[in-house]
Amino acid sequence: MIDVTVTVSLADVSSYRPGEPISADYFTRFHETGDSGSAVMFNPPRFRHHVRPGETPADMAERAIAPMLERQGANMLDEVDILIVHTQLPDTWFVGNGGEIAARFGIVPEWLIDLHNGGCASFIHAIKLAREILQGTRARSALIVNIANTAGRVFDQDQVRPLAQAAIPGDGAGVAWLVKSDRSPLLDIETRHLPQYAGDMTSVAVPPRQHWEAGPGQLRIGFTEAGISKVLSRGNEIVPEVARAVCDRIGVATDQVDLLVTNQPNRKFLQNWRDSLGLPAERHPDTFEECGNLFGAGMPLTFDHAVTSGLVPDGSLVVFAGFAHAGDFAAAAALRWDGRLSSRDGSC
Repeated sequence: MIDVTVTVSLADVSSYRPGEPISADYFTRFHETGDSGSAVMFNPPRFRHHVRPGETPADMAERAIAPMLERQGANMLDEVDILIVHTQLPDTWFVGNGGEIAARFGIVPEWLIDLHNGGCASFIHAIKLAREILQGTRARSALIVNIANTAGRVFDQDQVRPLAQAAIPGDGAGVAWLVKSDRSPLLDIETRHLPQYAGDMTSVAVPPRQHWEAGPGQLRIGFTEAGISKVLSRGNEIVPEVARAVCDRIGVATDQVDLLVTNQPNRKFLQNWRDSLGLPAERHPDTFEECGNLFGAGMPLTFDHAVTSGLVPDGSLVVFAGFAHAGDFAAAAALRWDGRLSSRDGSC
């Protein structure tokens, strides 16, 4: 049974950016410019990072958690009973990379979940799952791992790289640690599944084939102008909607949010979202120009960057919000940030 009197908190967050920054001209020298929806959707960031040759999701997870372990000490892993992993492009068929990551961390969690849906908003989806388990069981803490690893694999293929869509994605990883504590508490979470849009994002190849079939054409995301227009319209609406729903329930106006952290598909979404919620750019940090679209890893990596850069004073009201794929999932979560907790000093 869920015990809602148990307060769950975001204790710490850390992240990893692979390799050296790759500039936009690595892609854009192949591109034609235009004023279409594609030009808005795929206006490239200045830089992004790509996974290194041979770098696995477990490697990325290990490198992402390293700063957290340096702060907290390796003993924090002894109380991790929940591991939730979202890998954008799993190396391991069928089962995902959660087991390999658990082994790399040296833990045997009672709850090990490979979260294959939630996409760019999977961080919030995982937070909700972890909170439910922590409130309903004797589990002590949870680790959430988000890995974005398609930029250097899918979008750097020689047939895909010339496409406008290839310049947007970046690779990276983020790790969050959730505990039962009154410090940095989660205040509210909103998740909305919109399954009617679940089939709107597809993979395509020329000549056509299924992803499991051998063939000469390299797989990429199947965007059309009509599809892009629909995604832009949905995304502009549903992210502010879920953010408002959370703010309404905790009794604050959206323009009172101290920090908004979203996924970062492109500049236009970022601008439209903060304008809709009445927030200035300085309260909506992103890493788009340095990292591109990090998909599910965008929120934890950007929040880690904001905290490390001193942009999140203790007591800040933080709202995470985002949507996935072509709009089949949207979510938001609010928390009162009181700084990183420490397992070493007993504060958690």
